[in-house]
Formats: sequence, C-alpha cells, structure tokens
Amino acid sequence: MGTHTAVITGSTAGLGAEFARQLGAQGYDLVLVARNEARLQEQAEHLASRYDVKAEHIVADLTTDDGVAAVQERLEDTRHQVHLLVNNAGHGLAGNFLDNDLDDERDLLRLHVQTTMELTHTAARVMTAQRAGRIINVASVAGFTPTGTYSAAKSWVVNFSKALHAQLKPEGVTVTALCPGLVRTEFHERSGIKISGAKKWMWLDPEDVVRQGLTANAQGSAISVPSAQYRALTGALKFIPDTVVQWAADKRMGVPGQESEGTDSEVSAARQ
Repeated sequence: MGTHTAVITGSTAGLGAEFARQLGAQGYDLVLVARNEARLQEQAEHLASRYDVKAEHIVADLTTDDGVAAVQERLEDTRHQVHLLVNNAGHGLAGNFLDNDLDDERDLLRLHVQTTMELTHTAARVMTAQRAGRIINVASVAGFTPTGTYSAAKSWVVNFSKALHAQLKPEGVTVTALCPGLVRTEFHERSGIKISGAKKWMWLDPEDVVRQGLTANAQGSAISVPSAQYRALTGALKFIPDTVVQWAADKRMGVPGQESEGTDSEVSAARQ
C-alpha cells in the first residue's frame, strides 16, 4: 500500500478519473468521491488491483451538507492522514442565466464555491497542523473571462486558491488552481451538449492536463494553465475589453433559440 493518501472528488469521470489513475500509478492510496456508487465501486476495485494501492470510496452528493460532511469526516481522520486533496467535482449549465432554473444555479454555486471552500478549509486545518500537505482546486480558463455564472464561480476558485497559496505556503501547504481550457472528456456527451466550432489547438488531453497540474502543485505553484497556447490566451485576456470577450463567447455558443456550440464551461456540464 502507498505511504500517501489522496482524496479526489468527482473521481469517476473526466479529469477526476485521470487524477485517480495518475496518483494511483504514483503509489498514492486513494479516497474516491462521487455520487454513483456502482461506478465508484468498480473504479476502486480496478485501481486497487492495477496499482496495488488501497482505494476507498465515499458516495456523496457534494451539493448537500450531508455529502460534504462525509468527505470532511474522512479529511479529519488523522489516523489515516490525507496528504493531497483534489477538489475536482463540478458541472456547468448550458443555458443563459435567466433561462436556467434558480435551483440549478444554486447547485452550481454550491458545488464550485461553497463545497470547494468547505473541503479546503477542513483539509488545510489538518495539513497546517502537520505542516505538510497539498491541495489542487480545479478551476478553468473560463475563470479569467466574464462569460456567465460558471466563469464567475471559477474566477472565485482562482482567486481563492491564489490567496490561500500565499497564506499557507509558510505552513508547508501548497494550494494550486488548475485552469485548463477545453478538455476531451465525456462531460459534454453525458450532458447532451454538442461541441463544435472549437479549433484543434483548443482541445487538451486529460492526461497532459493532470500531469501538468500535479507537477505544478508539487513544484509549489499557485496557478497552472496547461499548454502554451492557453497561457498566451489568458495573458492576452488582460488587454481585451470584456465586451469583446463576451461577443466571442456568444458567437461560439450560439444565440438563444439556436443549437448551442460548446465552450470550456460546457465541457464540464455533467455532474460527476
């Protein structure tokens, strides 16, 4: 069994599944968190067998207090210390803000902002007491653009992670915001969103995204933007008016009443 343990939320799909694979290959024992018990059980058994590590699983809906509390309880278990927390669970909404159901908007904000804050708070308190630990909060390049509630939530994750990184680094804890662009996962397929109009260079491999995120976190970086193309894009966004950014996003997504084209927020549209 491994000597280190990682908790990964949203572990059964997309980047979460890739984090589980790569960390298992590195010898981490795993605590897998998602809502689908059957998929979790299958994933845990597969990873434990393949990498000879311990793989626990927690069935939890992280838009609920009970679901968050179940993960917090595991993070607080100092007898089986958690060394790395990956806050990856998330989803997006394809519609415009006023077209979306308010409960769906609340769930999005709950999952990306409140749940991330609560799990990070619990993990960071334990890690600072041990003077060692790592936290990766999966954000998005959407967090650098004013294009909707998803981007607003991811902007919070970026700024929260940067601030906490500076606060906790002297305590031996590294916090990193991982900010990918479009990633080829099953999220958009599960949500029924058609992705079109994206250039080939915009698509990233989940293996590369996770590898770069883990490396950046291990090296003590506050921010990781995988790929040189997206790093250049996020740098350029500082000089582009918000109205132009919004126009470009609307053009790629389509207009109300027409078939939607995907953005990076919609790639993460399915809850994990």
